[in-house]
Amino acid sequence: MQKHMLKSWKTQCLLAVVGLWIGVATAIVVTIFGRTLLWISAFRDVHIKLLLPFLCLCGVVLIAVYQKWGGRSKEGMGLVLLVGQRKEQEIPLRLIPFIIGSTWLTHLFGGSAGREGVAVQIGATVSHHIGKWFDVEDNRHIFLLTGMAAGFSALFQTPIAAIFFAMEVLVVGKWAIRGIVPMVTAAFMACTVSKALGIVKFHVDLTDTLPFEIRTIAYLIVLGLLFGMAGKLFVFALRYGKQYTTKYIPNPYLRIFLGGLLISILIWALHGGRYAGLGTNLIGAAFANETIYPYDWFCKLVLTAFTLCIGFQGGEVTPSFAIGAALGVVLAKVFGLPVFLVAALGCATVFGSATNTLFAPIWIGCELFGFSYLPYFALVCLVMHLLSCMPSIYSQQKQYFYYRTIRDFILQYRQRKDSRV
Repeated sequence: MQKHMLKSWKTQCLLAVVGLWIGVATAIVVTIFGRTLLWISAFRDVHIKLLLPFLCLCGVVLIAVYQKWGGRSKEGMGLVLLVGQRKEQEIPLRLIPFIIGSTWLTHLFGGSAGREGVAVQIGATVSHHIGKWFDVEDNRHIFLLTGMAAGFSALFQTPIAAIFFAMEVLVVGKWAIRGIVPMVTAAFMACTVSKALGIVKFHVDLTDTLPFEIRTIAYLIVLGLLFGMAGKLFVFALRYGKQYTTKYIPNPYLRIFLGGLLISILIWALHGGRYAGLGTNLIGAAFANETIYPYDWFCKLVLTAFTLCIGFQGGEVTPSFAIGAALGVVLAKVFGLPVFLVAALGCATVFGSATNTLFAPIWIGCELFGFSYLPYFALVCLVMHLLSCMPSIYSQQKQYFYYRTIRDFILQYRQRKDSRV
């Protein structure tokens, strides 16, 4: 018994140290990716008239490169989740340059996409290959979770949210806590290193006051439902957009060419590039009392879903922040609530709804906007999470608690009904 406990402690200490190195390695790669992406985005904003017309040609090149040399790396986040669920064994190292390069090109030519999926995939791949050097039980699962937490934390510098995101996202209703020790060390180390290397954390110090009383609780419940539905609308736009574009234009080259051409026209026609790229311009406008149009959130939702479903690369979380912030400004004015607070609630809650996570959005709200607002984020996200029986932006994500409970309830109802007959 004592020998087993000693071995366990030694294993955990080893994992903690390896987690530190995974955090360092992941942060370096993510910083290179993130800082270059910011430079590309700034360059695109200045030359958007010249670059937008070439988005369709960029898409054709991306498809050709992935088809010829990409292999399984084109599965991206789906492959990461399958390895985390122990259904697959290998993540190719080539995934890193492919996902980084394709995301850079998508943003350079004006595609509407995010970046966090890239950071999580980078972390997962780096950690996966480092983990092969260590003979630890269930090492693929443990090190994959460690890398996911490190990648998320390095980009957003929200280590607590990153840890919960990695634990929650694989299977809804069932936490993956096997690798909690290296996840913690990797997440905090990645956050520290990326900050030292120049990744700037988005942070807003809220000063809004809203008494936590019955009327406020009612408003928060309504906001949770509305933000939750916006997140699910984003999910369905991604899923059905991909399904129908694939069905009616099965040729991937033709699909991304025609889709890229249409996206270029729409992005230019709608305020000359306002909805290109990450959506950080909308987030900034929401927290700076700048103009937010009532339709901003919907335009960003549709264009991001369309960009990703036709074959361009990028993430969904930063656009979900933009969708939530823009919608929050609109709803705050409708209900007469503090604008910045509701925009902050929208950022966290739409992200949680889109990813089917609960604690990750609560903590990311606290880490970005202030821990004193924990009760507000907690209540809105709890209400939002009632919709987590529906799909998420990650097609390979599994439902454990919700689907099983609903299925058992339906079966019991049918059995009672049949017994009555």
